[in-house]
Amino acid sequence: MPPILQELSDHMGDSVRILKVDVDKNQELSQALNVQGVPTLVLFQSGKMLWRQSGVIPAFQLAQIIKEKASSEA
Repeated sequence: MPPILQELSDHMGDSVRILKVDVDKNQELSQALNVQGVPTLVLFQSGKMLWRQSGVIPAFQLAQIIKEKASSEA
């Protein structure tokens, strides 16, 4: 996922903030978010969860999901 997330960051710039959480070191958070598999991608806007999915997703598809979900919440 790191190269995919870097590509996404390069493409979307400052319009997104990408955070990586180590589920082994942050077990309370992973339980709160009900993370069952790695990677699990979660999209938040203004503290509200908009979308989540487990598994690898190409950068272009992630960008589409972010644009779609963020614009529907605006």
